[in-house]
Parts: sequence; C-alpha cells; structure tokens
Amino acid sequence: MKRIATKIFAVIALLIATAPVNAQFKISKAVSAAAKSAQALTLTDAQMAAYVKESVDWMDKNNPVPDENNPYTIRLRKLTANLKDADGIPLNFKVYDVIDVNAFACPDGSVRVFSSLMDIMSDEELLGVIGHEIGHVTKRHSKNAFKQQLLTGALKDAVSSTGGVAAQLTESQLGTLGESLINAKYSQKQESEADDSGYDFLVKNGINPWGMVMAFEKLQGMEGGTKASTVEKMFSSHPETAKRIKHMSERATKDGYTRPEAEK
Repeated sequence: MKRIATKIFAVIALLIATAPVNAQFKISKAVSAAAKSAQALTLTDAQMAAYVKESVDWMDKNNPVPDENNPYTIRLRKLTANLKDADGIPLNFKVYDVIDVNAFACPDGSVRVFSSLMDIMSDEELLGVIGHEIGHVTKRHSKNAFKQQLLTGALKDAVSSTGGVAAQLTESQLGTLGESLINAKYSQKQESEADDSGYDFLVKNGINPWGMVMAFEKLQGMEGGTKASTVEKMFSSHPETAKRIKHMSERATKDGYTRPEAEK
C-alpha cells in the first residue's frame, strides 16, 4: 500500500509561492493580490464544482483505487449501496488503498475511504465515520474550506487571472487542492454540527447512529502523535471529543436505538 499522493506537489506549490522578491515588488504584488482576491470571490457554484471535480479526478488518478473485484471495493459498495444523495448532492464512493487511517468527503459528494480505516472499523463504525464526513458536506463546511483554499497563494492567482472563468490548474495546484480536501481543518463548532447532520443522514437512510459513537470511541483510543492522520487527530483524547461522544450517545438512546455489540 502507498501513502496518498498529495504531499510532493503541495510542497512544490509552497516553494513557488514563497520565492523571494524585492520589497517594492512585494507591495505592488499585495495590491494586485487584493484585487484578484475580490475578483475570485465572484466564483459561481458551477465554477466551484468544476474545480472540485478536477481535484477529485486528479486524486483518483494519482492514488491506488482497487478494482471492482477487490474485497475493499466490494465491501464499501455493499455498505453504501442505498446512499444515493445527501441534501440533494449526489454521492459517489471509492476506496484508496493507502496506509493512512482516514476518510473524507468533498463538496461535490465524492467520498473517499482509506483501506487502513476499513481494516480497523466494523461495518457500523465505518458508516458512522462516513456519516460524519458527509455531515461536513451537508453543512457546506467542505465547500467553504475549499473556496478558502482557492483564494490563497498561487491558487488565487490562477483562479483570478482568467477573470473568474475556471482556469486550467497545474499538477502542483491540483496536488495542493487535493491536500486541502483531505486535511480540511474545522472548528469544534463545525465538528459538532457535522456530528448532528451526519446523525440525521444515517437515520434518514435507516442506519443505526450508534455506529458513529462507536467509531469515535475507537479513534479516540488510538495513539496519535505528529504523524497521526487528520481523522485520528480529530478524535484524539480531548475534552471536546468526550462531550461529542456523550451528546451523540444521549441522542441515540433518546431516539430508541440499541447499541450494537462490539466485534470480538
């Protein structure tokens, strides 16, 4: 298995964005950048969707996606067979056969689940993680985070230089955008909102929401550290995580759901 392919291109983009210039040029560049940022803010939803699709297509091409007969693919397809859309956004699912313990969902409804996460999760727990990630989509958290990424650094210049028309992005820019989709950082408020929205999504689709609680508990118990994935860090030992688990447990209990037995 491989580590997901975004790091190298993200580093290249960073090096380009931080190349030294003289002081006078920095001032003029700042003024120009401000104007370009204002222009980029006029991006339409259709243009945003085009950038998201291009980024997802790049990630699918540059990461190992198991074929249709692979056990990981078969399992994910079976679990998500009835998950067609979320708040009107069509969903599509793929596995990345990589060593990171992670999963993410994109503004266009593309959900990518890493094989190493599937290795440690029961079916109920895996659906719980997927539900939470989809919660970020339905609350538009992922869309806003992606838009913010488009308005920074070299990406801002690429978007703005075409006068608001979707630009053809370079490999390094696509890598940077892919990194932003995978490692989007959300506030504690947004995480809690995604929990509740994900809970509603699971219930609407006839899935026991206790799986989300069980997944959180398992991730919370994992050893983190500087090399931990985004999803591991999200649920590391932290008071807010305990509060979220308590809140979701109380919701599931109040709604009359029975907690499944943990796999032995």
